[in-house]
Amino acid sequence: MLNALEVITTVVVGLMVGVEFSVAFVINRILDALPDDSGQLGRAHGGRMLGAVMPVWYIGSLVLVGIWAIAGWHHDGAGLVVTAGALLILSVIMSILLLVPINNQGKTWTPENRPADWKEQMNRWDRYHYVRVAVIIAAFALLVTALT
Repeated sequence: MLNALEVITTVVVGLMVGVEFSVAFVINRILDALPDDSGQLGRAHGGRMLGAVMPVWYIGSLVLVGIWAIAGWHHDGAGLVVTAGALLILSVIMSILLLVPINNQGKTWTPENRPADWKEQMNRWDRYHYVRVAVIIAAFALLVTALT
């Protein structure tokens, strides 16, 4: 049973990392290259769509890692799992304090109501997101290492 939990948790976290990596290094680059207001509208739509899904995914991943840490406490790799959990907690805190406030504003913007500094705000979100992606990649790497 523990093996199944380990695999499911690693897959769930890995998929989350893939989505967030794609947002950072593929989707936002595509949106930024679109003409006129298309990129801003795409970011707003992405903020609404992913803003609804990602909180469940982050918390669900954290819960799965917590269950793995408890269930596998006396097994090899428990320290790696606990450290991965701490990194996922950090990513949730970063999200709540840094990224979600910007996202909550950006997802309501249209070309008519966006602030003059909207690009600077999106660039700040991107910088915070790069750090968050690095944190969750590290957590994922620890989980993969704990599997071996």
